[in-house]
Amino acid sequence: MSDHNPRIPIEYWSTLVAVVDHGSFARAAEALNKSQSAVSYAIAQLEARLPSPAFHTQGRKAELTRAGEVLYRRAKQLLNLASDIELTAQHLADGWERKLTIAIDAIVDMQPMLHALQQFSAVAPHTRITLLETTLSGTDEALLERRADLALTGRVPPGFLARPLGDVVKIPVVHHQHPLAKIDAELTEEDLRQARQIVIRDSGIRREQDKGWLESEQRLTVSHFATGVQALRAGLGFAFAPQHLVRSHLESGELVALQLNSGGTQRIPINLVSTSPDQLGPACTAMMECLQSAYAVKP
Repeated sequence: MSDHNPRIPIEYWSTLVAVVDHGSFARAAEALNKSQSAVSYAIAQLEARLPSPAFHTQGRKAELTRAGEVLYRRAKQLLNLASDIELTAQHLADGWERKLTIAIDAIVDMQPMLHALQQFSAVAPHTRITLLETTLSGTDEALLERRADLALTGRVPPGFLARPLGDVVKIPVVHHQHPLAKIDAELTEEDLRQARQIVIRDSGIRREQDKGWLESEQRLTVSHFATGVQALRAGLGFAFAPQHLVRSHLESGELVALQLNSGGTQRIPINLVSTSPDQLGPACTAMMECLQSAYAVKP
């Protein structure tokens, strides 16, 4: 069985990296705030413990051997890991949460969320994030049952405060060869009722909402907007779809926006809601700031 106690102190690996990064023992000593003799001693002790040398002398300059190049890369990884451990310890001491759960309603544009996660990772790389992708009352339940720390939702349950993040625009769309697209006039609600409507299933367990359903004679219910878009592209019916999800298909002409005599465009305000606004930890606060920054940028 191998010895789990390292024979080489991390200080020696730090010295190796400094010598390589700064190009000489003298510059490494200056960067490490040590004497040149201390740097030379650390490298000598490192070399004495290695089965093959990390440096070879080229004139007056010490250069890495092939093995030394590998050791240098691994030493940098080791130092980064040690730094991460120290940062984690500091975050835990400061009360940073180890994990956050965010409920995000299916109508919300996911791209700014991904930008927010990138920003947050730079601030709190050791906080684990779970995204709950919910629909309609499923988002309400995630808040009411305290299964989410934050939620991005089109509606705010009673008793919760919200910060506005902008609007999502939903429009009626259909495949360009669908019979509804061939009607050369503004469509009425009755025209839509005669066609199949594609709707998104409510992810809530306790109650089921049918928001946006026009009681069409035919109905196709799916669990995700991505499936709904695929159904639209297959010509299976019409849907009120978030504009950001169908923009590229509208631009290509594959899908078209239906012209209605009333109620065509729907604007849904998106809100950032916290489960416990009076007990926000530093990670939750930082995430809220990242989300507000990301969703403030308009495409």
